[in-house]
Amino acid sequence: MRIALPVMMLLLLFSVASAQENNQPQDYLSPEFHAGRREALRQLMPDSSVTVVFAYPERNFSNDVFYVYHPNPDLYYFSGYTEPNSVLFIFKEPQTAADGSTYKELIFVQKRDPRAEQWTGIRLGADGVKEKLKISHAYDGSDFNSFSIDFSKFRKIILNGFPDNMDRKITRGNGLYALMNQFIQKSGYTDTIKGGEKFAFGLYHLYTAQLREIKTEEEMVLLRKAVEISCNGQVEVMKAVRPDMSEREIQGLHEFVHKKYGAEEVGYPSIIGAGNNGCVLHYQENNDLHVANRMVLMDVGAQYHGYTADVTRTIPANGKFTPEQKLIYQLVYDAQEAAFKLCKDGAQWQDLEKVSRSLIIDGLIKLGVAKNKEEAGKYYPHGLGHHIGLDVHDRGNYGTIKKGMVITIEPGIYIPKNSNCDPKWWTIAVRIEDDILIREKDYELLSRNAPRKIEEVENTIAQKSALDNFVLPPLQSGKKGF
Repeated sequence: MRIALPVMMLLLLFSVASAQENNQPQDYLSPEFHAGRREALRQLMPDSSVTVVFAYPERNFSNDVFYVYHPNPDLYYFSGYTEPNSVLFIFKEPQTAADGSTYKELIFVQKRDPRAEQWTGIRLGADGVKEKLKISHAYDGSDFNSFSIDFSKFRKIILNGFPDNMDRKITRGNGLYALMNQFIQKSGYTDTIKGGEKFAFGLYHLYTAQLREIKTEEEMVLLRKAVEISCNGQVEVMKAVRPDMSEREIQGLHEFVHKKYGAEEVGYPSIIGAGNNGCVLHYQENNDLHVANRMVLMDVGAQYHGYTADVTRTIPANGKFTPEQKLIYQLVYDAQEAAFKLCKDGAQWQDLEKVSRSLIIDGLIKLGVAKNKEEAGKYYPHGLGHHIGLDVHDRGNYGTIKKGMVITIEPGIYIPKNSNCDPKWWTIAVRIEDDILIREKDYELLSRNAPRKIEEVENTIAQKSALDNFVLPPLQSGKKGF
């Protein structure tokens, strides 16, 4: 029997996918988790409303190559779907389809395409979403235009808006922009009514923050793993670090450990700042060729199945803190400890901020680094912490701290070169960042495996590393700047 080429390709892709399926990680979030999150959202939504969650657009990396796709965390949270070119509708009340069936959610996804899948990988398609994600009313994106949804009957359409670069006059095949254009036409959305009562952007952020700021037990399994992997990376790098290493080599060691444990990505661009580079809060170049006898600020977080840790340690590359480095480091450590003591259900973010900032400001003045509070404040230019989860700065509120939140506590002091103080303090940058789970009466230090105390850091650096004998042959094409 002769089989058409596209069908043959599809069958081949199915067979390959089936063979690989049992060799994939088995600890992803379950369909029941995502269904529970949709139901929790419904409990918050007002009567006669629908929430609309679009996928993120793909971003061009170079010519016809795209960046590795990062799914919309909200779409993943509510559905488990991680592909582009899709949209999810969550209805407050049950809806009736043309065939008489009822549904409380719809999802339109990118269609199976053997030729495309040969280049970019297997797609779930509508049938795959029904089977694996257990969303019964799943359709190809091309079906949305003809699907009957009367948006005029809803009192509230809750959504997060559209990409800034969207051109609504262009329909790009059956992809994301086509879905957005069709939604705009069906819903009657225009820029002039963006802030009106029907299209509720504020409710979208309110509800998603309220849900995502409290982590479920199933989420905590993944977050704990992300944090543990990140801590193990910090420990191994402490053992392996040498003054002749480059910032990028240190970055590579962290991320190698992450990959070894199965983390797919980092949750944000890794920050490896030696000396004055550590004073740049989001330093990303990591191109200093020799960290030398300087302190190295390492802000690196593994991302595991979508959930990201955020752990920072600051270490002396030669294994020993100088007296000035010790004084600054201890001040940051004490500020973190002071904030920790307040962490429990019902605590206020502003109280944590106040106690840590006050300790650092007063400490810098006492050390003679600053003459007054205003001057001292310049050396601590950021807030104390943030939520973590599906985003490194996860959705959440910053008033009352609640049981089930996972947050960072990250005081820091940064004294750039040529600061208005004794040069002995110049280029000292220290940040200590830990991830904690808020409990009813206290907290759990999730990142406890990464040394924090001065003597613990120095003792860890003195240990042998499994990476000590990892020596590559020299490049025949030259040393590339080394």
